[in-house]
Amino acid sequence: MTITRKETDSQADLIEKAHRVLPGGSVGNVYSDTIIRRGAGSHIWDVSGNEYIDYLLGSGPMLIGHAHPDIVAAVSGQIGQGSTFFATHELAILLAEEVTKAIPCAEQVRFTSTGTEATLYAMRTARAARGRDRILKFEGGFHGMNDYALMSTFAPENAPPLPAAVPDSAGLPGCIENEMLIAPFNDIDAATALIEQHHDTLGGVIVEPCQRVIPPAPGFLAALREVTARFDVPLIFDEIVTGFRVAYGGAQEYYGVTPDLCAIGKAMAGGLPLAAVAGRKELMDCFNPTSKEDGRYMPHYGTLNGNPISAASGLAALAVLRREGTYERLFDTGRQLMTALQQAFDGVGTPVQVIGAPPVFDIYFTDQTIRCHRDTLTADTAKVQTFNRRLLDHGIFRGDTKFYISIMHSQEDVDRTVAAFNAVAEEMAATSE
Repeated sequence: MTITRKETDSQADLIEKAHRVLPGGSVGNVYSDTIIRRGAGSHIWDVSGNEYIDYLLGSGPMLIGHAHPDIVAAVSGQIGQGSTFFATHELAILLAEEVTKAIPCAEQVRFTSTGTEATLYAMRTARAARGRDRILKFEGGFHGMNDYALMSTFAPENAPPLPAAVPDSAGLPGCIENEMLIAPFNDIDAATALIEQHHDTLGGVIVEPCQRVIPPAPGFLAALREVTARFDVPLIFDEIVTGFRVAYGGAQEYYGVTPDLCAIGKAMAGGLPLAAVAGRKELMDCFNPTSKEDGRYMPHYGTLNGNPISAASGLAALAVLRREGTYERLFDTGRQLMTALQQAFDGVGTPVQVIGAPPVFDIYFTDQTIRCHRDTLTADTAKVQTFNRRLLDHGIFRGDTKFYISIMHSQEDVDRTVAAFNAVAEEMAATSE
């Protein structure tokens, strides 16, 4: 059922202020004029009081829902004990211990505040340990906003032949292009050939085990693990999205492949700013001042590293995720929605591809099978914008891409969302949008 969204004078005033004081009227993530006031469970409300079922979930951190009572209690309890110390504290130790129990590759942990920092330091760790500069990444892989990550993430159709890198942003030093090799995701022959040819100059290989929402082809990750191990090149899994989401042990558990290093974040801290690099002790020792002796030492200062409020939230969030049946319910919700979304457009004859894992998936308006970044370029971006806008009119909120599922999405949420999928598919077919 289409809702009539109201816009109060207060919201109109905030929108005007946003465009005056924020570039593009945004904090930099979602460029729309929906101004959020609060969230609870699987729902959010804008400043005009409109209510939405939320599938953006803060771009993934709210896996256990907004304002979860256990998170509220943990954060409230810690605030009175101190907000930050710039020193080792109990909660950071306990959270690091829990991460090492959960994540297969994690023998030690170094906390950061953002995923961008975590992927930056994961790549730096590989280079420091290996003593070589170049990093191989996969075209279309998103590894945050650091300079090295911003290569060939949004590569256009006319991108130069691989393995040449394409800068994604203005302001990047030109020399970085030469330090990044780009491979096609899910093409193990091409990746293997690049690693065999350039292993003497490679510091590491970084990959999203599920790239955005593109699943790895059968055997791809295992083969990547084999070739990197053969040449002693550190393999990094960017698990900022998949960590604690597709399984408690992340993609490493879900796909059964263990890298040397990983970056984790988002779901780990229940919505508070916290991320981490984790991996084998031999590599993580590069953070240890004792590594000055062999020239591998990486100083890592951060005012909010392992922030106690975030760590308290993290411990509470992981305790919730360990409860019996959590992942079974999460996957069941996601499967229902993925199936219904595909069926809605199949039913009106609109070719779409719904791909991903049940806890995080997306829709592409194309009849092309999606196996790599260049396949996604066949999708009709105008249609997805129309789809998103019409979903909003039906009380369904998501970002430009992806549906993130939380453990708080109820069967009623699912039923309402399925009805919205069907209505939007019919509306778009009727107007040929």
